[in-house]
Amino acid sequence: MNNDFLLHKYDNGLRLVVVPMKSTQTITVLVLVGTGSRYETKDINGLSHFLEHMMFKGTDKRPKALAISRELDSIGAEYNAFTSKEYTGYWAKASAENKNLVLDVISDIFLNSKLDEKEINKERGVIIEEMNMYLDLPPRYVGDLYEKLLYGDQPAGWMVIGEKETVLKLNRGRFVDYFNNHYFAKNTIVAVAGNVDKEEIKESVGKLFKNVREKEPISKKGVKESQNKPQALVHYKKTDQTHFILGVRAYDMFSPKIEAADILSVILGGGMSSRLFIEIREKLGLSYYVKTGHDSYTDHGYLATASGVDNKRVGKAIATVLKEYKKVKQKPVPKAEIKKAKEYIKGKFVIGLEQSDDMAAFYANQWLLKNETLTPEEKLDKIMKVRAEDVQAAANEIFRPEKLNLALIGPFEDKGKFDKLLEV
Repeated sequence: MNNDFLLHKYDNGLRLVVVPMKSTQTITVLVLVGTGSRYETKDINGLSHFLEHMMFKGTDKRPKALAISRELDSIGAEYNAFTSKEYTGYWAKASAENKNLVLDVISDIFLNSKLDEKEINKERGVIIEEMNMYLDLPPRYVGDLYEKLLYGDQPAGWMVIGEKETVLKLNRGRFVDYFNNHYFAKNTIVAVAGNVDKEEIKESVGKLFKNVREKEPISKKGVKESQNKPQALVHYKKTDQTHFILGVRAYDMFSPKIEAADILSVILGGGMSSRLFIEIREKLGLSYYVKTGHDSYTDHGYLATASGVDNKRVGKAIATVLKEYKKVKQKPVPKAEIKKAKEYIKGKFVIGLEQSDDMAAFYANQWLLKNETLTPEEKLDKIMKVRAEDVQAAANEIFRPEKLNLALIGPFEDKGKFDKLLEV
């Protein structure tokens, strides 16, 4: 893997990472900002995501959304943006010969978006329809419900996209205030990966971002976690299939146990030879999809299994997940299975870094959220050092009744039977 990268911090606090990749003919420019829905208050929930949409609606240089999209489309670029709970990103990927254009467009929308009031009012309808789409997709919406169950009425438990009532009330003043308070040099990383020259990019970014806003970072409120017994959230919806997420509170991204939890999640539900895939799909024929993952944030995390099953057999699926959770606590995972899980993670990781956009995100994410820039080899080394006893210790620590949570979407009006299933 290529570790020939440049890290640079400009005088104004803006950070730059450049990762040359001679094996590709593309370039990706990613601007990552340290803000998301975790930085919102209840009355502006959804603003981070709404603002992300507005950044593509025009600048002084490119007055309308069409001017931005037409320019990027004219070179066949891929481009988009994303908002999460802890960061927001804007990116474009194109042939390396168009690096100057890509840098110019991305820097322009980041620095000079007009946030026009008419465009804001027009975009409300787009946001509402995006929200409706997510609410109509149980495999996705159940994830929002799961985090709501864990964290309740605090930013970690709110939907990134917000609520309809809030989105309809947001005015331009709110956008401008949030933009000014969160989009500034010390809160931003520019990541450029691809067929580029490090020093040339360093000079170009320095010029394009010389007028970036300067301000001191704002910290977010920490997550409050409180739970002393299993809990369930059942969302009634007339469906042909029940979608559920069953899991436990686990580790944040700074925990030394995070690698053990990652391996544990792969053993349980990573790939078509994982324990839960074999039990739930292959042996019992209960589900088309079943997967387990460990999601970690800066100050909280959880390990959970998701699946979609026949409404009449959901109890069997939940019981099977609980049985496998219990089994991995009681019996050490065989060394061969530990090795397979490590190689699974390594393989997925290496494949994920083949493209310039993946490489840009790899370095930018860890520098922004953890203030570190481990190389791919250093990240993998941590995984490879995990022992079977580390995995079992993590399982015994997190798979406890008082940490157990179930979120479910299906045609059920009474959650009593699901509460009983969790009495383990």
